[in-house]
Amino acid sequence: MKNFIYYTLISFLFISCSSGGDDSTDTAPIAPTLIAPANNILCIDNSVSFQWNIPVDANKNTTSYQIQIAKDSQFSQIVKSAEGTSNSQTIALEKNTAYYWRIKATDNQSLLSEYSTTFKFYTAGEAVINHLPFLPELVQPTINSVLNTTTAKLSWTAIDVDKTDILTYDVYFGTANPPTSKISENIAVTSVDVTLNPSKEYFWKVVVKDNKGGETMGQTWKFKTN
Repeated sequence: MKNFIYYTLISFLFISCSSGGDDSTDTAPIAPTLIAPANNILCIDNSVSFQWNIPVDANKNTTSYQIQIAKDSQFSQIVKSAEGTSNSQTIALEKNTAYYWRIKATDNQSLLSEYSTTFKFYTAGEAVINHLPFLPELVQPTINSVLNTTTAKLSWTAIDVDKTDILTYDVYFGTANPPTSKISENIAVTSVDVTLNPSKEYFWKVVVKDNKGGETMGQTWKFKTN
């Protein structure tokens, strides 16, 4: 009986000591914060210096970074992708073009951060007087949302690096993909109301136009009704 109690005690102490060590687990890195080029800026050169912060890794792991640069905010048209361990990259891009960029971090345990927020900028061109507006950005309804109403407000935002430009919008909406029915033209507001039918999938897009003849066609957004 004494031997049984003795071995039980030793086993308990062994388990306690084993479990009393470092039970910390690695966590994914924090998403970097973008610094330059600043959001919505007009770059004076097409050789662009990208900079971001390096968050302190909770586990003190070595961290590397991947930068993505695209011509659309959904990053379906990625034009440059680069990796490294520093917090900056200089990349040559096309002139007179709108770009979107983001960063994610990877530590030496292969854990990934979320992507940073997305910034956008415009590269200047030679003797360019007017710059095209940025792609419109969706406000509502969110992509792939399901609505239980018979009406909806389609809302978006848009900006132009030429701050004095006046923006107007054409809106295309319908059940065809891509939408071909223009329901509003040259409107100055950033929302329109539409009537919906049940059990349908709707597609819509916005064309942003400035008062100097420039225009940018947005991406196609979609939602459903019950």
